[in-house]
Amino acid sequence: MWEFEIIKGHELDVEEVTALYHASGLAERRPVEDRSRFAEMLKESNLVVVARTGKRLIGISRCLTDGAYVTYLCDLAVDRESQRQGIGRDLVRETRAAAGRAKIVLLSAPAAAEYYPHIGFVRHDSAWVLDPAG
Repeated sequence: MWEFEIIKGHELDVEEVTALYHASGLAERRPVEDRSRFAEMLKESNLVVVARTGKRLIGISRCLTDGAYVTYLCDLAVDRESQRQGIGRDLVRETRAAAGRAKIVLLSAPAAAEYYPHIGFVRHDSAWVLDPAG
């Protein structure tokens, strides 16, 4: 069984989270090889829920939230060996509880788009993305 902990991003171990992102497949879509950028991403996250079996990190929900209106769920990652056991669903449940009355918004990876409706998310067709300049 797994245990959850709610923490701030600056408490994360960058190497441990990097290993999880590789083990989950999320490293393919995040700048984990740019260590300083990745470390900054983690450090500035103000709502993080981690799932562990013993001391082993098996899942993470990394968010930015104002605590009142919106919580952006930046990353949801579960180690491939631990997927399909409900850990992602439980991470979202714990995130939702910690976010209080703020709604949760996320951008899905194409391969995961069919997963989110199964855990209560509703598709929103008016999201927009503006990539960094240059």
